[in-house]
Amino acid sequence: MSSSVTDLAEVIQIVVAPVFMLTGIAGFLNVMSGRLGRIVDRARIMERRVNTIKNPEFLEQSENELKNIWRRIKLINRSIGLCTASALFVCAVVVLLFVGDLLLFDLSKLIVTMFIIALVLLIFALLTFLKEVQLATRTLQMGKEKIFDD
Repeated sequence: MSSSVTDLAEVIQIVVAPVFMLTGIAGFLNVMSGRLGRIVDRARIMERRVNTIKNPEFLEQSENELKNIWRRIKLINRSIGLCTASALFVCAVVVLLFVGDLLLFDLSKLIVTMFIIALVLLIFALLTFLKEVQLATRTLQMGKEKIFDD
C-alpha cells in the first residue's frame, strides 16, 4: 500500500511541470482573447466608418486598415487555436502519465512525443502571435484618428 502511495506521489511530482505549462498557456490564451476582442471592436468601428466616408482618399485608407484588421483577426484566431491544441496535448500527457502508472504500461515514448508536439504547437502559436503584433505595429499611424474626426 505504501509503495503505491509513493508511486502516486512520484507521478504527481512529474505531472507538476506540465501543469505549470498549462498555467502559462492559459495566460497566453487570456492575453490573446482580450486582444482579439479589441481587434474585433476596431473592425466594427472601421466597417461603420467605411460606409460613411465620402472622401476617396480617406475611404481607401480606411479600407486598407480594415483589410489589415481582418488579417490580424485571422492571425490571432490561428494563434488561439494553436495554443488550445497545445494545451490539449499537455492535458493528454498528464492523463497518460497517470494511466501509464495506474495500468503499469510503459507509455514513455508516446508521452514524450505528445509533449514535443505540445511544445511545437506552442512555438507556432507564439510565432503567429508575434506576427500579429508586428502587423499591428507596422500599420499603426500616429494621428490617424484626427484625420477622420475632422
